[in-house]
Amino acid sequence: MPPRKIIIDTDPGQDDAVAILLALASPEDMDVLGITCVAGNVPLDLTSKNARIVCELAGRPDIRVFAGCDRPLKRDLVTAEHVHGKTGLDGPDLPDPTMPLAEGHAVDFIIEQLREHAPGTITLCPLGPLTNIATALQKAPEIADRIAEIVLMGGGYFEGGNITPTAEFNIYVDPEAADIVFKSGAPIVVMPLDVTHQALVTKARNDAFRALGSRVGIAVAEMTDFFERFDKEKYGSDGAPLHDPCVTAYLVRPELFEGRHINVEIETSSELTLGMTVADWWRVTERAPNATFMGKLDADGFFGLLTERLARL
Repeated sequence: MPPRKIIIDTDPGQDDAVAILLALASPEDMDVLGITCVAGNVPLDLTSKNARIVCELAGRPDIRVFAGCDRPLKRDLVTAEHVHGKTGLDGPDLPDPTMPLAEGHAVDFIIEQLREHAPGTITLCPLGPLTNIATALQKAPEIADRIAEIVLMGGGYFEGGNITPTAEFNIYVDPEAADIVFKSGAPIVVMPLDVTHQALVTKARNDAFRALGSRVGIAVAEMTDFFERFDKEKYGSDGAPLHDPCVTAYLVRPELFEGRHINVEIETSSELTLGMTVADWWRVTERAPNATFMGKLDADGFFGLLTERLARL
């Protein structure tokens, strides 16, 4: 099988950075056409800077990085510096990027790529709020039928939320965008908190990253050292969940994941549950399934894959 053509839509974020590194370390599985940035964990100027930092860390300054939407469709931007630090990539000491941003808007790039390539050949990989993807679908509705798959990190069911009691951060930041995406008719695979909270970076797993001895291995270990302090205090867990790399790991080894094809709706109006992914896991409604919602992860296999691939960079 030829590598899957993908566009990574992201708001780096330490875990976004690891997801990007895994993709760039897996050319036999993923052909990264470009990286599109959105405001989320930190504002757009930092997410578009951080994506380029990560590309240069991986030795891939040839990757095109586009700046996209700087705010949600209808709401003020909510960010997560309390988790990721003021830069979004706090932890390692990484130099500012020398590669420039690509010319043009991220949304236009997404539309152009989907129009230029054969239908069903491009997978979108959103790792942050879905503003860019929804804007592209609004601007060019016909692209929905050309998308091979949207594999995204967002939402939760049994785990509830991580920014409110019921909402996961990416969906909460722009619930209207998420609603558009989930109603688009494109094939969707969701990596919710239910799965990503199984991807815990324990001390042994982080030591394995550090033991690679490379710039990438050490940087990833330092990112996780910073990132985990918040989650270990919040959840009382043995480490931080690596949310976003679940997306790119799925494209390499889908057998690591188990889920169900179910109906998922987005709450956009309730003050109490705004941004909730209402996942009909038990199929108690007659609403048509619109997403494959993952529920289980082989964590040892996941971290084995990550360590093996990061060793290539």
